[in-house]
Amino acid sequence: MTRRGKSRHQKRLAAPKYWPIKRKEHKFTVASRPGPHSVKNSIPLIIAIRDILNLCKTRKEAKYIITEGNVIVDGRVRKDPRYYVGLMDVLEIPKLNKCYRILPIPLHGLILHEIEEDEKDFKLCRIENKTTLKKGRIQLNLHDGRNIIIDVKDPENPIEDVYKTQDVLKIAIPSQEILEHLKFDDDVLAIIIAGKNLGYVGKIINIERSEGPFQNIIKMQSKDEELQTALEYAFMIGIEKPLISLPEKRQGL
Repeated sequence: MTRRGKSRHQKRLAAPKYWPIKRKEHKFTVASRPGPHSVKNSIPLIIAIRDILNLCKTRKEAKYIITEGNVIVDGRVRKDPRYYVGLMDVLEIPKLNKCYRILPIPLHGLILHEIEEDEKDFKLCRIENKTTLKKGRIQLNLHDGRNIIIDVKDPENPIEDVYKTQDVLKIAIPSQEILEHLKFDDDVLAIIIAGKNLGYVGKIINIERSEGPFQNIIKMQSKDEELQTALEYAFMIGIEKPLISLPEKRQGL
């Protein structure tokens, strides 16, 4: 019989470079369970607790901390040691009064950026796709696997449908209530989440949309230099100023 599903193993040498693990000490490391984030753009809870936050020394100790309900992700207790956290997720450890947001920084990858108490109750989610349901309702598919349904009073005149792909929602967690809608356009602030300019923050000065197989390109002003990247690599974080705190090691504003 053929194997069903993804591999149950993850070799250390093939793991993302920003995971702070010893590559040649053992052959395997934590393999993810199916979830909204890909392996290359996420961090397993065991790695976060043991290797990044240094709350313990062994995998067994990390599993105990997690399975005892001491870790909250996006407002919900997560007891699966192999659960992966990804971009913009909020990780909280109540017993230590510590909160972190998953953000990218240049020349590294994803990190756990410590945030204040007033930031832990919301996150930013990018709209990746839209779907029309029965009775004209709109389903927004977000970058972290969430789906938010917008009720429409008149399907023939859906005035509630003001959302577009690449727009960003500021939502409350875990309730998923929409607190603010940010429209993606020129003169907004964005952080680059992939590519050679990963982690750079700047203001979008131009959006070049192409037809056919060619990528849409944006130009950003970051400090005194102008950057160019694919449209899909830009994640909006505010208009005049960021809605979230940013790491000190970022490059940009």
